Amino acid sequence: MKAKQIDDFIAVNEFCVNHNIEIAFINLLQQNGLIEISIIESKYFVEKEQLPQLEKFVRFYYDLDINLEGIETITYLLQRIENLQNEIVVLKNRLRFYEG
Repeated sequence: MKAKQIDDFIAVNEFCVNHNIEIAFINLLQQNGLIEISIIESKYFVEKEQLPQLEKFVRFYYDLDINLEGIETITYLLQRIENLQNEIVVLKNRLRFYEG
């Protein structure tokens, strides 16, 4: 696994300015375990790979007016669905193996 480079991160304050949101919202997401924030040279960053999830949270909260508890619930349920779908694929593959 390669070490993370500064290019792998987005500054939290830049993200907030670009999306016109409060930094406090990002802090709440981090406090609730929904995202991870890294501190590099006394500045706060999120990994680029978290951006799709972070942008989804912004849409839920600001556009759809879903509170943090709702976001947590939706995130849990979506992860559960994804896990179940993966399990179905594995089971279908096993079934094909035994049928073939």
